[in-house]
Amino acid sequence: MKKFKGIIFDLDGTLTSTNELIFATFNHIAEKYENKTYSDEEIIAMFGPTEDVILKEKFNGDKFQSVYDDYYKFYKENHPTMADLYPGIIDILEHIKSKNLPIAIFTGKGRKSSIITLEILNIKHYFDLIVTGDDVKNHKPSAEGIFKFLSVYSFKPDEVLMIGDSISDIYASRDAGVQIASVIWDAYAKEEVKELNPNNYFCTVEELKEWLKDKI
Repeated sequence: MKKFKGIIFDLDGTLTSTNELIFATFNHIAEKYENKTYSDEEIIAMFGPTEDVILKEKFNGDKFQSVYDDYYKFYKENHPTMADLYPGIIDILEHIKSKNLPIAIFTGKGRKSSIITLEILNIKHYFDLIVTGDDVKNHKPSAEGIFKFLSVYSFKPDEVLMIGDSISDIYASRDAGVQIASVIWDAYAKEEVKELNPNNYFCTVEELKEWLKDKI
């Protein structure tokens, strides 16, 4: 069996349970500057562009710097109590590292919040390449971040595995020609993901860990 030579992970909802923190941070800003709050579904509908782009679109002008500062202050200060790694993720990262394979992050969130998350959860050192929404011209479902990984390590598409929780991860992977392992332990579109990728989805971290054993 041909084994993968490189692994790409999405971040939120895949490695980290950060959705609650993201929703709370957006609503902290909305309540303070708009005197309103948004439902989870309304916040999810904003996803695609980075946080900075979303905030600029909503608060362009004199308010932006204050909004920006408040957003990241809340995100960082509340991270330790509102977000964590999914149990078992460290075991997977350690196993991949033991095989001396390069590991990348490809996330749609911005670099600032990505680095905050990776550093607070103490996993930044596992990743050889970090591609955020600030590092690409076109956000997911564009495969630009995957192509960056292929280019940096001179991999062929069939040598790389993408692991992510969203529909956009599936589309990006297919566009790049890499295999996608869909994880749905915290996905907010579980049924759609299962429908799009019926033969390669995982309900628990342990399931993914077992599947990876003979793939790397």
